[in-house]
Amino acid sequence: MLKKKRQARIKRRLVRSYLVATVSITLVLFLVGMMALLVLNAGRLSDYVRENVGFTLILNDDAREVEILHLQKNLSATKFVKTTRYVDKEEAAKELAKDLGEDFVGFLGFNPLFSSIDVKLHAAWMQADSLTVLERRFLEYPQVKEVYYQRDLVKVINDNVQRLSILLLVFSGLLLFIFITLINNTIRISIYSQRFIINTMKLVGATRSFIRRPFVMKSVSYGLVAGLIADACIFLLMWSYRKDFGNLISWEQSDSVVLAFTVVLLFGVLISWLSTHLAVNKFLRLRFDELFY
Repeated sequence: MLKKKRQARIKRRLVRSYLVATVSITLVLFLVGMMALLVLNAGRLSDYVRENVGFTLILNDDAREVEILHLQKNLSATKFVKTTRYVDKEEAAKELAKDLGEDFVGFLGFNPLFSSIDVKLHAAWMQADSLTVLERRFLEYPQVKEVYYQRDLVKVINDNVQRLSILLLVFSGLLLFIFITLINNTIRISIYSQRFIINTMKLVGATRSFIRRPFVMKSVSYGLVAGLIADACIFLLMWSYRKDFGNLISWEQSDSVVLAFTVVLLFGVLISWLSTHLAVNKFLRLRFDELFY
């Protein structure tokens, strides 16, 4: 009776040990997946920022609407333009009045604003030399009175994107080292609780590979389960906030998402295998009296 209770207590401890290890690895792999998504979509993020800064083409007052719509169509058909938006004088006045909080047209007695076309470019064209060429090209249109874009803002964005890319790589490398250390320590603690079982198997003549095999297989299975749970959590998070992340992570171009999920699974399996292999080898080398320290 006492023997059965003792065996049941040992079994419960082992189950708790592996459960804690699985939960800990799952949390770490969740962070690994989020980091992988961030790194894989860093280019998309920088493109999103660049493509939200563009030109405003101020139009002549005498430009007819047919000519303006024809100009907008021509601009949209060019390879460097992503989107265009025509804003007539009345709409521009409404937007400015909303921003100012007062009706300036009624105060002045006339609308001083011009019609305009907002032009957003593809990210590849948001460079200083390309913008200068495009500015001259836009000014050649007879309907265009003036071309405006934020030169200083474009320069700041381009400079900061390069700096952030370097910082992101360094930060990701540091986080990866921390994640590997956390998973390794979690597995080592789990194996530590079974060090006497390892020693007993060694004393009865079991080979090292025979002793390692069940520990490695069990650890890899828990790493795989943890990876699947982490992927499921990431998927649910992305699905819940799909509208907010839609401009950064596209479900239509799912290569980065699939790659991130694969990285999580492989990372969980490989680190679990390697950490277990090293931990079991360590306890195989220890003498019985060294197991108490």
